[in-house]
Amino acid sequence: MTHSTTESAVGASPAPNVSHSITVRLEVPAGGTAVGHLTTTVEQSGGVVTALDVAASRGDALRIDLTIAAGDTHHADRITDALRAIPDVEVKKVSDRTFLMHLGGVIETASKHALRNRDDLSMVYTPGVARICQAIAADREDARRLTIKRNSVAVVTDGSAVLGLGNIGPHAALPVMEGKAALFKTFGGIDAWPLCLDTQDVDQIVEIVAAVAPGFAGVNLEDISAPRCFEIEARLRERLDIPVFHDDQHGTAIVVLAALRNALRVVEKSLEDVRVVLVGAGAAGTAILRLLLGAGLSDVVVCDVDGIVSTERGDTDPTLCWIGENTNPRGVTGTLKDALRDADVFIGVSAPRLIDAADVETMADDAVVFALANPDPEIDPSLARQHARVVATGRSDYPNQINNVLAFPGIFRGLLDAHSHGIEVPVLLAASEAIAACVEDDELNADYIVPSVFHPEVHHRVADAVEKAARAVEKAHEA
Repeated sequence: MTHSTTESAVGASPAPNVSHSITVRLEVPAGGTAVGHLTTTVEQSGGVVTALDVAASRGDALRIDLTIAAGDTHHADRITDALRAIPDVEVKKVSDRTFLMHLGGVIETASKHALRNRDDLSMVYTPGVARICQAIAADREDARRLTIKRNSVAVVTDGSAVLGLGNIGPHAALPVMEGKAALFKTFGGIDAWPLCLDTQDVDQIVEIVAAVAPGFAGVNLEDISAPRCFEIEARLRERLDIPVFHDDQHGTAIVVLAALRNALRVVEKSLEDVRVVLVGAGAAGTAILRLLLGAGLSDVVVCDVDGIVSTERGDTDPTLCWIGENTNPRGVTGTLKDALRDADVFIGVSAPRLIDAADVETMADDAVVFALANPDPEIDPSLARQHARVVATGRSDYPNQINNVLAFPGIFRGLLDAHSHGIEVPVLLAASEAIAACVEDDELNADYIVPSVFHPEVHHRVADAVEKAARAVEKAHEA
């Protein structure tokens, strides 16, 4: 099995989860108690048996496929070793189900028309295709109507800030981009394709994306480190006539705003009146800040690794200067812990274990805590819940997961349907409001402030709201 350097080889294992699921093929004696020993051994080793299938049988033996959820790869190895230690049990093969799912990639292209005869070939390809080319040459906008461009998005990365893995490069980033493309197709019906660029030079990235843009109706920038991502997005938006969306910034911001709207409904407070402490001034933190300010928030203090961001610090980075000029209206000084005192909301998009239960206790009554660092949040959610009324994380094993999948499929679906040439703040706000509205009044509670990504309506509602907002923006520009 492949071992991840991010997982601990010793000590307690994380809770079993499907992403570390294995299938172990074993041969055991027929009859007796061997099968019972298998499940007992897995449970005693801290795993969870999710399936047991008899793959083959002969008079004296059974071939069994045992599917097990483990906490990490080291935990899976320990479970397998425990199974090997059972007398008369032979481990034949161990398969990592996640690796099996990624063999050969998780996406593919497909033809929309069967090529059954020469007539089909002559229309799909030469000579008939020449007529389509001539039509587009006469009117470039026809490419949206007559080619895959109308439904295509480029998922672009340089591999510099991948998930919680950091700067692992374009080759290692490819599985994530493939997964993103699969989500585009599943939830938005969009044909997305990974473009993993073997350069981290801003000028080169801009030139490459601009050069391939004719084949796409939108660009989704993904896992590009700050502050480079800001310049790349800004330059591409200025240069291209299609929407450019950095999901790590705007996707996160949209879902955070939607979740915060509903969290404040739970605690009966308003966005315009609450005090917010935001930790993290990178790509996600800056986008969250801008969108919250655009939605009406006025009292927010931003902290980064050097403390409270303010005009007094003498920052030279343009983003930090902007943050200092547009936040901290009460002139709060000191540390993050000082900023948290009497705050209504904590939003973290930064690093693990920055605050503790005692810090949350100093916040205002009915506090809201969004600890979104992944995989380890700024505070253990169980500790935050001791004093906060509403807690959200970026993790799937706790309630209220802030998940970008709620946003980007519907956003791009709406942008493509509107034939949008860009993306502006009213579109982001419309998407956020649509997500929030999917949680009905009789459903809303402290553990349900955002809908599931499998909610039957969320992606359609986001797409409809975005399409209307995008058309309104386009119409305003034409006027």
